[in-house]
Amino acid sequence: MYKASDYHIPVLYQEVIENLAIKPDGFYVDCTAGGGAHSLGILEQLSSTGLLISIDQDPEALAATKLKLESLDHNNTQFILVHDKFSELKDILAERNIDKVDGILADLGVSSHQIDTARRGFSYRRDGALDMRMNPNNPVSAADLINTSTEEDLVYILKVFGEERYANLIARSIVEKRNLKPFETTMDLVELIKSVMPARSKREKHPARRTFQALRIAVNQELKELEKLLEVIPHCLNNKGRVNLISFHSLEDRIIKNKFQEWENPCTCPNDFPICVCGKKPLGKIIHRKGIVAGKEDIAKNSRARSARLRVFEMN
Repeated sequence: MYKASDYHIPVLYQEVIENLAIKPDGFYVDCTAGGGAHSLGILEQLSSTGLLISIDQDPEALAATKLKLESLDHNNTQFILVHDKFSELKDILAERNIDKVDGILADLGVSSHQIDTARRGFSYRRDGALDMRMNPNNPVSAADLINTSTEEDLVYILKVFGEERYANLIARSIVEKRNLKPFETTMDLVELIKSVMPARSKREKHPARRTFQALRIAVNQELKELEKLLEVIPHCLNNKGRVNLISFHSLEDRIIKNKFQEWENPCTCPNDFPICVCGKKPLGKIIHRKGIVAGKEDIAKNSRARSARLRVFEMN
C-alpha cells in the first residue's frame, strides 16, 4: 500500500499544470492517478463547480490518490475515483452522464511506487515476484509470459516492445533455462540476461532494462491501451480542451506524435491536388511542436525525467 512517504512530485509536474490551462469550473480527467500528485494539483485549481475524475487500474494507486485528495479542504471541490483502464474513458464519462471534459492528462508507463515496490516485479534492481501487472487482477503475469510463450513470441516481444538487439539470444536462453526450472523472480531473469549478454552491452545501461520494458508493455498491453485512448480522446474534449500526454520511451512518443499530426492535418488528398476534396477538417492544433522535455534540475532530482516528453494538443 502507498504511504505518505511514497508521494513524489511527478516528472514535468509544473509543465503539465500550466499546459492543461485549467479553468476553475472545468471538468478534468487524470487518466493515470498514480500517487495522486497530478490529481491534487488539478483539484487545487478547481472551484466547487469544477470536477476531477481520477482513473487508475492499480487499486493501490487509487487508494493513495483518495488519501491525497481527501486531505484537500478547499472550496468544496468535487472528485470521482474510477478503478478502470483509461482506454475505457468514453464509457467512464458516459456512465456519469458527462459528455465532454476540458482537459485530459495521462502520465504513461510505470509509476515510481510500482518500480520501488519489489513485490510488484517491475524493477530489475530489486528481487521480487516476476509479476509486472499494473492491475493485480489481470490473469497474465510476466512469469506466465516467460514460462509459456514460444521462443518466436518471446523474440517478437523483446524486439518490438523493448527494441532489444539481442532478442534472439535472450529468448533462446530463456527457453533453455525454463526447461530446467521455471522463472519465478525478477532476479532469476536478471541473472540469466547478465550471463548471456555480450560484455560490451553490460558497460552501457543495465542489460535487463530493455527486456523488462518489453515484458511490462506486453503484460499490460500498454501500446494497445494508448492507441485506444487516442481514438476516443477527440470525442471526449470540449472546444479549446487540451490533452497532455507524458511518454517515457520512443514507442509511446512515436504513437502520440503521429496521432497529434493526424489530428492537426487529417487531409488524405494526394500532395499534387490543388485543393482538399477529402473533406477531413483539422481537429485542433499541436502546442509546443517538439514537445516539452525536463530540465537539468528535474533530471538531477529524478533520473526518470531524462526520457520524459510531454506533448500537448488543443481541440478546436
